[in-house]
Amino acid sequence: MHCIQGQLERTESEELLRNMRSKHVTNFNLRLLGMEGDVDLQFLLSGADLLKVRSGSWKKTRFYKLQEDCKTMWHETNKALRPRQTFSVEDIECVRPGRQTEGLRKYTEEALEMRAFSILFKGRRKNLDLVAASEEEARHWVSGLQKVITNLKSLSQRQKTEHWIFNCLRKADINGDNKMSQEELKTFLKNINIEVDDNYVKLLFEVCDESHRGFLELQEIKHFYEILTQREEIDVIYEEYAKTSGLMSAANLLEFLLKEQKEQVDLAYAIQLIEKYELDDAAKSKQLMTKDGFLRYLQQPEGLVMKPAHKSVYQDMNQPLSHYFISSSHNTYLLEDQIKGPSSTEAYIRALMKSCRCVELDIWDGSDGEPVIYHGYTLTSKILFKDTIKAIKEYAFKTSDYPVILSLETHCSVDQQRLIAQHMVTILGNALITKPLRDDMPTELPSPEELKGRFLVKGKRLNRLEALFLDEETEEEEVVTEEEDSRDDDEEEDTQRSSSNIEKSKMLNLAKELSDLVIYCRSVKFHGFEHARNNQSFYEISSFKEGDAMKLAEKSANEFILHNVDKLCRIYPSGFRTDSSNYNPVCLWNAGCQIVALNFQTPCPEMDLNQGLFSQNGMCGYVLKPPFLRRQDSPFDPVGLTRGPWLKHTEFHVMVISAQQLPKVNPKISSIVDPLVRVQIHGVPADMAEKETDYIVNNV
Repeated sequence: MHCIQGQLERTESEELLRNMRSKHVTNFNLRLLGMEGDVDLQFLLSGADLLKVRSGSWKKTRFYKLQEDCKTMWHETNKALRPRQTFSVEDIECVRPGRQTEGLRKYTEEALEMRAFSILFKGRRKNLDLVAASEEEARHWVSGLQKVITNLKSLSQRQKTEHWIFNCLRKADINGDNKMSQEELKTFLKNINIEVDDNYVKLLFEVCDESHRGFLELQEIKHFYEILTQREEIDVIYEEYAKTSGLMSAANLLEFLLKEQKEQVDLAYAIQLIEKYELDDAAKSKQLMTKDGFLRYLQQPEGLVMKPAHKSVYQDMNQPLSHYFISSSHNTYLLEDQIKGPSSTEAYIRALMKSCRCVELDIWDGSDGEPVIYHGYTLTSKILFKDTIKAIKEYAFKTSDYPVILSLETHCSVDQQRLIAQHMVTILGNALITKPLRDDMPTELPSPEELKGRFLVKGKRLNRLEALFLDEETEEEEVVTEEEDSRDDDEEEDTQRSSSNIEKSKMLNLAKELSDLVIYCRSVKFHGFEHARNNQSFYEISSFKEGDAMKLAEKSANEFILHNVDKLCRIYPSGFRTDSSNYNPVCLWNAGCQIVALNFQTPCPEMDLNQGLFSQNGMCGYVLKPPFLRRQDSPFDPVGLTRGPWLKHTEFHVMVISAQQLPKVNPKISSIVDPLVRVQIHGVPADMAEKETDYIVNNV
């Protein structure tokens, strides 16, 4: 069983007490963040006017400042019901200096480049495009926010808990007298999501109110804090393994790591943990770990469920691309729904920063001669293709060095197709794959390692790859049939198209310049597994609607697995998912499908599964499939399991100790969640399982 716990160490309560007595609330937070005396942070705490830009006609000045907790931004608004608004620094994805967003480039002048900056949020919240009064103030805002974000992320779990508890205590001290009345104590408990009856609050208050003055201060608040953070369940675990004069020796710690954490480590590793996390110098000198040191260890990355080694690339990256699951996005340009939502280069940036390695570009003729990207025959907004490629080039390899596949859905005239090819060649340069890696005809797909830092184009090609090695000439342009299963989708979106548009879209003139950029991912229509075995080459890829793919994964799972051993396939959501919802990707991964494209903009359980799979292997966007999904003779069938090396009985034990700092589902202070922990296993049908703890009434 794997123990996970977050708790403040007892020694920290003294520091907490000192800060409760301080008149300067921000001093504690500045020390915690390591930013005392920082000029940029002092500027943020003082605040300043910023020009908020939404459109060409909506540009308004608003006052912004960082609150004393150093994690909440406050700004004014002219709305009568909401004169003040706040957002958490922890909700910020990043801060970008200059006119880097579409809004600032479109609605502000180039002269404002050094005064402009943007705050980008996690999830679907819109960007905040701002212009400072001067270049110096812009530098203060950008540098200060970046420092706060970085330092908040680098806090240990202990420091995060300390920061949270301290600010909740300050918030509960309504009259600011550095004392806590019984009513303030009850408010504090509700702020931290604990509901207790008045009798318990009274009892707790009386236990701590040793001076009998009717309020808590100084040592009494310290006593209350220690009662609040005491965790008997951790004491039990520690005492079981603290077999050396009441302390935990390196050998005792190793026993815990092997028996409870199921880690494959040695005594040297246990000694290393003591050196790293034990605070008591006397204990450390004897290679002993106190309970405080043990608690520190449990809160650190080494105490997490995921193996530390899996946080970096640990898998063999020299196998063909078809041997990997590949993190993939559908209609990547969309920020919201599929019908009328905005298209944005920001959507590509967000996907790539999550290590997405296959992005989709739906390209149409632009009215001014420049190709545009949008969801055809809908009300979604349009973005320039060249701006998109620039954004992809800039952000493709910030989180992963491994190759990015550009999945092109081209609906353009030949002239604009040539412009598409020109933009990719010019902007992507040598990073774009324009010919096979070797001088002779390959027999399998290259590996992610061979393709590091490179872009591959997925799309139609006029001739087969073999023609490159036979000196066959290709026409400058040819008419090809547009494959029906490479779009979203002919049958399901016909309700939004006229019959004339449908007939017109069946044939497509394909420019040679664009065709020649398709090397390892030539799009072809799927005509069945037998046809694919006899006719489809390793570099040809078929796309499947989720419904068709699900049927194949259920009824012909083994054939699907064998198809996916040496060929790539791409799955995309049904056209009926106009709300950008997602399908369950697990059964398709079970069938060896590599490019299972999801709507990255939608937080949902399906995206949680995607994040879970790709959180391993250094979050590089590629995960090696298990051996039985990579063998040409594999008899594996995830639906009707047969005997084989994959069939191993395994028991998974999890001890749920406690949960802390739970968010409020309802922001009202009187609303308290009744929490429970649910553990689910996703995989082949025989492995699917779910267990949950009893819920805790009022979180007590």
